[in-house]
Amino acid sequence: MDPGTVVLAVATVAAAYLIGGIPWGIIVARIAGGPDPRTLGSGRTGGANTMRAIGARAALVAGLLDAAKGSVSVLLAIGLGAPPIVQALAALAAIVGHSRSPYIGFKGGRGVAPGWGGLLVIQPVVALAVLPIFLGVLLVTRISSLASLSTSAAAALGLIGAVILGAVAPAFIGYAIVAVALIWLFHADNIRRLLTGQERRIEFRGGPR
Repeated sequence: MDPGTVVLAVATVAAAYLIGGIPWGIIVARIAGGPDPRTLGSGRTGGANTMRAIGARAALVAGLLDAAKGSVSVLLAIGLGAPPIVQALAALAAIVGHSRSPYIGFKGGRGVAPGWGGLLVIQPVVALAVLPIFLGVLLVTRISSLASLSTSAAAALGLIGAVILGAVAPAFIGYAIVAVALIWLFHADNIRRLLTGQERRIEFRGGPR
């Protein structure tokens, strides 16, 4: 790539990281008048912990906004005419920004929502196909981390399958592998609790606790 293209690619990925870092869980909790999600449960800012702080309805809003971070990051890369590899890197940057937000001391969520949001733009069929997995595991077990881990693995396999079938560019195999690796890495403490039977379950409530 020529220097101008490299600069544009770096700027796009950096912008995606900053977009991913927007802590919507905290912002929505403040607007809703609930406690900061970081003061409860796992101390994270993702969907499950936000639900503990402000209830299911407000947490759904925060979750959709978190997913939008991944979508917007990929759309930004597409709009700037970036090749698939840069689109994939932008999607990954949004996941990292969400989990290591520069706005809140490089902390954040687990990366699931922006990962799904990026996938929704990259391959919407796969993104929609894995939703029943997430909802089914969550409703049956009430363990958000288990739902997230199983869904991210299914999404990675689905995206790799889409690449094999020629539905998306080969560069997105890298996104599938690295995204699921990051999400599982950011769930390391959850995985330890799952293995010892100590993982937290969530309660489905309409309002703040």
